[in-house]
Amino acid sequence: MTNAVYQLHPEHLEFPPVEHALLQPNGLLALGGDLSPERLIEAYQSGIFPWYSPGECIMWWSPNPRGVLELDQLHISRTLRKKLKKKHFSFTINHAFEEVIDACATVRAETDGTWITEAMLQAYTRMHELGHAHSVEVWQDGELVGGLYGVASHGVFCGESMFHYATDASKAAFVVLVDLVKKAGFHFIDTQMQNPHLATLGVVEMPRVEFIERLAKAKSVKIDQACWRARDYSLEESAFISN
Repeated sequence: MTNAVYQLHPEHLEFPPVEHALLQPNGLLALGGDLSPERLIEAYQSGIFPWYSPGECIMWWSPNPRGVLELDQLHISRTLRKKLKKKHFSFTINHAFEEVIDACATVRAETDGTWITEAMLQAYTRMHELGHAHSVEVWQDGELVGGLYGVASHGVFCGESMFHYATDASKAAFVVLVDLVKKAGFHFIDTQMQNPHLATLGVVEMPRVEFIERLAKAKSVKIDQACWRARDYSLEESAFISN
């Protein structure tokens, strides 16, 4: 443990050990670097993610504890389950990534402020183009009403942000994500931090040391990238809504 925050080398991709992250603010590990795909991939594989506000330098975090969803522990409310069974929404995968990340940024900017800066928008759009970042879209009457995006890192999906314009639309997107990654053989979903909204879906807090151990085990998982092909997605045969 150290009280220092590391300054990243502009050319080298290596991050300091996550154990060196600060206690306050929780998880702050390093500053600087860039948002190149190579550095972002290295970060996610190391249990690290970028998070900073407009006008600030890039900040890299690895909080303790970590928000995690075990794929068998998803909670679905009766109201949401009813909506899903009645096909209240329709879903797509990787059909409108840029629209989703733009909506996430807009909704955050209108409420608590957003960390999805223009640089972040460009970086994650590039990650999407390279096949590392993915989106789930929720539609109602032909309109995009909810969604989420994140980064797939071997056997872990690292969620970044979600939004909704219709009640339960972001939760519906999360159900689709869990259904998809569970069928594809992922180990768990990393939500970075737990919050009241995510807790209602079954997200729990995991000690960072355990999270890093689980992350290392998931690196050996081979995921068929066809699971991310752009397409319509149906929950009709999902065990999550058939019960």
